[in-house]
Amino acid sequence: MIEDTTWDESTRPTLAEPTDTAYDSGQLTTVEHLVAIHDHLRGELDRVRDLIGQVRRGLLTVGEARAAVNELTLRQNNWTLGAYCQSYCGFVNGHHGLEDASVFPHLRRAEPDAAPVLDRLQAEHEVIHALLDGVDRSLVALVRDSDAAALDHVEQAVESLAERLLSHLTYEERELRGPLARHGFF
Repeated sequence: MIEDTTWDESTRPTLAEPTDTAYDSGQLTTVEHLVAIHDHLRGELDRVRDLIGQVRRGLLTVGEARAAVNELTLRQNNWTLGAYCQSYCGFVNGHHGLEDASVFPHLRRAEPDAAPVLDRLQAEHEVIHALLDGVDRSLVALVRDSDAAALDHVEQAVESLAERLLSHLTYEERELRGPLARHGFF
């Protein structure tokens, strides 16, 4: 596992593929699907950050934020903010689990030169999973304590997750564009 610090681009392996490589629309379908999933994750993360900010500014109570969470696309019946996080965390973990178990082994076989990038992505998944656990723990504390310090901890945990997750998604899209266009998900 890599250290849980801000990821330095210079330490990330890259594939030697020009960014202007042309693929037809059929080849780009897989890449577009990955970006759409990532965009959904980005949007939901933005919404969580916004809700926390509204609670911090006194525009929403914790209860009102929980109600707003019910409008998010990943919701289920009777979600609370903590349960939302659990589901969001589960969605991210499931997405990464699918990549680690199926997509990455397929790309390793189809394109062995991608191995260093795939190794790094898998290592980043482990860091992200630990950060997701931290967000979940901080939300449990917020529900229990409902004070400013607990809200600070939630905000810090979400920002730490956001920094790494957003960087990871961008790196993955950039580096896997060519391999996914050439070989698909499976």
